[in-house]
Amino acid sequence: MAGVSGCIKYSMFIFNFLFWLCGILILGAAIWIRVSKDGQEILNSGDFATSSYISVNILIAVGSIIMILGFLGCCGAVKESRCMLLLFFIGLLLILLLQVAAGILGATFKSDSERVLNETLHENIKLLSGTDEEAQAFQKALMKFQEKFKCCGLVNGAADWGNHFQNNYMSCECPGPSESSCVTYEGKYVYQQPCISFIKEIVAKHSLIVIGIAFGLVVIEVLGLVFSMVLYCQIGSK
Repeated sequence: MAGVSGCIKYSMFIFNFLFWLCGILILGAAIWIRVSKDGQEILNSGDFATSSYISVNILIAVGSIIMILGFLGCCGAVKESRCMLLLFFIGLLLILLLQVAAGILGATFKSDSERVLNETLHENIKLLSGTDEEAQAFQKALMKFQEKFKCCGLVNGAADWGNHFQNNYMSCECPGPSESSCVTYEGKYVYQQPCISFIKEIVAKHSLIVIGIAFGLVVIEVLGLVFSMVLYCQIGSK
């Protein structure tokens, strides 16, 4: 009867040990953000506090699942347990299928997500002329964004600021008429381009990063599936 390949066995162990460590790091970081004082400030800042809490809870769940799968894979490889290897294989396969389903849904609803982004940005124009705490927080965030990316206003340019323009124009003020990107608005030289195009560009870049990470995870997961099934079969043929 054929024996168990030491190379496959210890490759499987190392792979899952790293997998387990990744789970610990994700879980630890998510719990720290969830319970620490600094983390609470991060979660409660801006207009997306609710979605931030949801994201952290998802990270906690993902970290826990990765830890469990890594533990099953490590123990299954070292103890040559077909049961643990099978559980690892099924769990990893389910995660892979969920990723594929999420990718298909993301591609299907891409146009809808772009529409939602546009609607959200147009709706947030109201915050630039508001006076409540939410509006002031959004205005401060946009002022920092304007200063960094040399843009003015959210969708329609400087006019988006309404009556608050004179108090907040400094962040989108440009050098003067010598700059082709400058326009005059209420006696001030400001950047002509609204910030919506930069926001969409950042969202698109982040989407590409997420897609790249997801693709890398798929490759790693497929390798894990292959290693676990090969080892499972070798143990069964001993």
